[in-house]
Amino acid sequence: MFVNASDHDDGESEIKGRNLNLTDLYVFRESDQNPAASPENLVLIMDTNPRSVAGQQYYFSTRAKYKFNISRVSNKDATPTGLSDVVLEFEFGPPKGNNSQDYKMTITKDGSKDVIEGQTTALQETPILNTGTVDGSNVQVFAGLREDPFFFDVEQFFRVRAGALGKGPAVGFRDPATAVDFTKGYNVNAIAVQLPIDLLQGSSSATTFDVWMTVTLPGSKKFNQVERLARPAINEGLIVTNDFLNTLNSVDPAFEAAILAGQEPAASAGAPIVAEAKQTLLALGNSEERANALLGAFLPDVMRIDTTGPSGYASAVNAKGSPIRGRLLLDDVVDITLSVLTNGAITSDGVSYQGTTGNQAQGHDPLEPAFPYLAPAN
Repeated sequence: MFVNASDHDDGESEIKGRNLNLTDLYVFRESDQNPAASPENLVLIMDTNPRSVAGQQYYFSTRAKYKFNISRVSNKDATPTGLSDVVLEFEFGPPKGNNSQDYKMTITKDGSKDVIEGQTTALQETPILNTGTVDGSNVQVFAGLREDPFFFDVEQFFRVRAGALGKGPAVGFRDPATAVDFTKGYNVNAIAVQLPIDLLQGSSSATTFDVWMTVTLPGSKKFNQVERLARPAINEGLIVTNDFLNTLNSVDPAFEAAILAGQEPAASAGAPIVAEAKQTLLALGNSEERANALLGAFLPDVMRIDTTGPSGYASAVNAKGSPIRGRLLLDDVVDITLSVLTNGAITSDGVSYQGTTGNQAQGHDPLEPAFPYLAPAN
């Protein structure tokens, strides 16, 4: 009951299989993950297909388009528009005899399209790094199974939230000795892209970007969006009603921007969604004023990265209190988010990437030292 409400895994259906579920987005300056890498590069990582069981081969959907959407931002304090200036779109072919899939990545920006073709990495195979050139810049891509790097006591979070909302017994998080990392031992299908910052700039001088992920499927007349995700534990943490989550999955962040700006018809359609998010914030112990400020800081749901400073989810915030330095693979985004959303009342879910000595329900494998950085699949 608790897990199906999470966008890290919001459930399977005949319409939306697990390989259409987005799990996590990571955006960071590569030199902040790897000091030997170029400080001019960004790395974008999209994880999909949660709860992929160890030792089993999983595939990307052959019907879907997986997209990184990127918006150029005038300054770190600017309100997100939710409109993309650059799109990295992935399409995958059918599985082959060696368990790999051919794919193409189409980069659309400033009226032009460039394509890089590649091949996914099958389970337990050496990573295949596909390269291409766009506007004279080298781009490197990985796609395939990796260990899920996310760490979170998901089930306990939903128990805590239910208690705060009066829908269950009041409980707290477990201590590190007993906390359970929901993703331990599982894999994900990951897409990682290494590209120069100036490729995203185009003719602009932008140094700050908003990033979000989407998945679209073919409909009767066009591709329809079925998934969207950026920052962790925001939409899925604040929104309780599944229909509201489905609505947010089907629209771009521009919808949320229009709600907050009071623009019709988005304002009317989105009013109940924002009201529910606010009710969750109030139930977590926030004042009316602070709840409104948090809504302004975390909606629209985009991952902002100011490339002029070190990457890290807690490295810096803007004037609205919104994180602006992307997300590194080992950032404890859940602890950071819980502390902010509860005004310091809750500081940890008791889970870490490395895990706690003696607790077999936690702990992930070490990251790789070079691109694509994610640990090999279990």
